[in-house]
Amino acid sequence: MSANLKVNSRFGAIARVALDVPIAPWFDYRIPAELDERIQPGVWVVVPWGRGRRVGVVLSRAESTQVPEAKLRTLDALLEDAPIAPAPWLSLLEFAATYYHRGVGELGLLAVPKALRTPPSARSRKTAFARAAGAHAAARVQPAVPPATSEIPDASGLATEGLTAGQSKTAAAHGTALAYTLGVVPFKRELNADQQQALETLRGSRGFSVTLLHGVTGSGKTEVYLSWLEAVLQADPSAQALMLVPEIALTPQLARQVAERFPEIETAILHSDIPDAQRARAWFAAASGCARLVVGTRLAVLTPMPRLAAIVVDEEHDGSYRQQDGVSYSARDLAIAAARAAHAPVLLGSATPSLETWRSARHGRYRLLKLPARISGASVPRLELIDTRSTRLRAGLAPAALGALEQTVARGEQALIFINRRGYAPVLGCDACAWVSGCEHCSAWRVLHRQTQQIPRRYQLICHHCGSQTEVPRACPQCGSIGLSGLGRGTQRLEEELLECLPGARIARLDRDVARRRGAAQAVITAVHEGDVDLLVGTQMLAKGHDFRRLSLAVVADGDAGLFSADYRATERLFATLMQVSGRAGRDIAQSQVLVQTRHPEHSLFAYLQAHDFEGFADALLAERLDAGMPPFSHHALLRADAEQLKDALHWLDQAKAQGEQCLRSSGSEPGESAENTPIPDLANVRIFDPVPMPMARLMGRERAQLLVESSQRASLHAFVQRWLEHLRAVRAPVRWHLEIDPGEI
Repeated sequence: MSANLKVNSRFGAIARVALDVPIAPWFDYRIPAELDERIQPGVWVVVPWGRGRRVGVVLSRAESTQVPEAKLRTLDALLEDAPIAPAPWLSLLEFAATYYHRGVGELGLLAVPKALRTPPSARSRKTAFARAAGAHAAARVQPAVPPATSEIPDASGLATEGLTAGQSKTAAAHGTALAYTLGVVPFKRELNADQQQALETLRGSRGFSVTLLHGVTGSGKTEVYLSWLEAVLQADPSAQALMLVPEIALTPQLARQVAERFPEIETAILHSDIPDAQRARAWFAAASGCARLVVGTRLAVLTPMPRLAAIVVDEEHDGSYRQQDGVSYSARDLAIAAARAAHAPVLLGSATPSLETWRSARHGRYRLLKLPARISGASVPRLELIDTRSTRLRAGLAPAALGALEQTVARGEQALIFINRRGYAPVLGCDACAWVSGCEHCSAWRVLHRQTQQIPRRYQLICHHCGSQTEVPRACPQCGSIGLSGLGRGTQRLEEELLECLPGARIARLDRDVARRRGAAQAVITAVHEGDVDLLVGTQMLAKGHDFRRLSLAVVADGDAGLFSADYRATERLFATLMQVSGRAGRDIAQSQVLVQTRHPEHSLFAYLQAHDFEGFADALLAERLDAGMPPFSHHALLRADAEQLKDALHWLDQAKAQGEQCLRSSGSEPGESAENTPIPDLANVRIFDPVPMPMARLMGRERAQLLVESSQRASLHAFVQRWLEHLRAVRAPVRWHLEIDPGEI
C-alpha cells in the first residue's frame, strides 16, 4: 500500500526495527506518511523481508540511514492490537544485545510466542495479537467450574496453560482440602523472626537494588517471596511482578501456591511446555499489563511488562537459568538487568548461591539477608557417609542404605533415592570382547532404556544428546557373542531392583523420561504428597524446591558424580546438588537422615557437606578460584566451531585466533580515550588460548572445537570481542560458529 512512496532517506522518517534474525542489531525501514505520527518506539509492525514479511518491534526513529535509498524498503503495517512494548524492556534488549553481542531482535523476540510473530494473511487483517486479546478477554469471564476430586492433578495443572484469574478463584473456593492434598499450605504461615526481619528489609526497598536471600533448605524462602510480592502488589494496584523458577516441574506447584495466595490477582504462567496458543494468551496478558503476576522459567525474563515493580529469582544458582543452545544468555543476569532498567528491586534466593552471587553479597555489592533455621523447628538432617570401597552393593546400594530404607517404610515415612542418571543402564556392553554401545553421531554412549515394565520387557538404545534410537542387538556387533548386558544403573534399573529388594514398598520414579508425558510428573508429585508413595527414585529434578512433608530419609546412590570433572565448576555444582537433595528430608519430621555413598569420603567437599557449611565451602572455593585466576576473578568468552571434520573446525579457530591477536596488536597496550572522549579499555590483559576439541567433540554428526578468551577486566573482554567479531563476520566462514559470553561450561 505504501511501496510507491518517495521518501528521502536523509530527511524522511526512518523506523529502526528489531527482527528475529542474526544479521544486524536492527533494520531500517521507511515510515509511510499515513503512519508517521503513530510509529513510535515500542510499537509492533509488519515489514517486508526477502520475499515474505516479518513482525518486528520498533526500537527508535531516525531521520537518516546508511542504507542506500534504492535498497531502503517501506514498512507494511502497524499492528494496532499489539500492546506497546515499554521503554525499560527496550533498554533491556539493547543491553542484552550489547552484552551478548547478538542482534536485538534475536534476544528480544525469543520469548514472543510464534503465533504472535506471524504476520496477518492477505485475506484477513486480524492478527494473532487480536486473537490472543480476544481469547484473553473470554478467559477472564469464564465461570469457574470446580473439578472432581479425581481430576485434581490435571485440573490444578490448568494454571500452567495460561491465565489463572478464574482458576485462582476456583482454587480458593476448593479451599483447605485441595491445598493440603497437594502439599500446599492454604493460608499464610506466621513468619518467624528471621523471616519477618527479611520481609521488613525488602518492604523498605525503593528503586533498583539486588538482594540475596540465603536460607537453608526448609527455611521458608518461598513464604518471604510471596509476602514481599503481596506487599508490592497491594501498595500499587497497577504494579506487576515477575517470579522465575528454574524447572518446569516446579511451575505447577508454585502456580497453586500463587493461586491460593492471590485469588483476586490475574496471573500468567510462561514456560516452553504449554501449547503455543495458551502461551500467547499469557504473554499478551503480561505485555498488556493485565496479568499483574508472571511466573515462569528462564524465557519469561524476556517478556515485556509495562509496570514491572519487583522480580524474584528462586534457586538463583541453578544451571537451568542459562540458555546454551542457540542464543546463549543467563536469565538470572538478565533479571538483574531488567530490574535496573525498570528501577525495581530484584530478590535472588538460594540455599547454595552461585559463587558470583555470594562474592557480590559478601563484598556489599548485593544486600545479604539470611534465614539460618528451618521454619518447622526441625533440625537439618544428620548426614552420614557410606564408604563403598569396601562394601558389597546390592541394587547399587550398601546394606546400611537398604536397611535405612526398609526401616523408613516400616515407620510409615517416605524416602528419596537420588541417582542422576536416567534410563536403565548407562551403556550396553559385551562380556566377551568389551564392545560398548557408542553413538555413531556423538562422542557418547547410547543409554540402555527399558521401554515397558510388562513381560517380556522391551529395551532400546538411546543417545541422550542427539536422540537417535536403535533396537538392542541380539548379539555383539563386534564378535557375535550373545553375552550382552547393561553396565551400571540408571533410574529405571534402580526402581526395578528396589522392587525386588523391598517387595512391599510402593515405589515411584521421577525423571525426564517420566516428565515428558504431559501431567505425569505432577501425578507423581501429587501421589507423594498424598502419601501413596513410600520410595521416590529420581534425578536432579527432585533436588529443587519440592516440599515433601513426610520424607525423612534421602539416599544419594553416587556422591562422586562430577567430583573429578575437567569442568572447574563441577565441584560447586555437586555441592549444591547434594545440599539440595539433603534438604528434601526432615522438613516436618524431627529425626531425619541423609546417606551419601562415596568412594572418596576423605574429600574436603564432604566435610563441609556434613557440617551443612555452605559459607565455609564457598569461601574455600573462592580462595582456590582467586589463586587460579578463574571466574569470578576473571571473565570468559568461548568461541565454538563445528564442521564435518575436526581438522576444519580447528583450522578455522586457528585463523580466528590469529585475527584476534592482530586485533590486540593493533589496539595498543595502553588505555586511552576515543575521539568521543570515552575511555578505551586496556586490552593488554586479554589472553587468547589455543583451540582444542570440545569435551564432547562429536555431536549430531558434527565435529566440535572451541577457543577460550580470558580477561581480568570485563570491559576489556567486551571491547576486544566487539572488534574481533567485526573481523569474523566480515568473511563467510566454512564452519558453523557462535560465541558465548560467560560460558556455563568449558
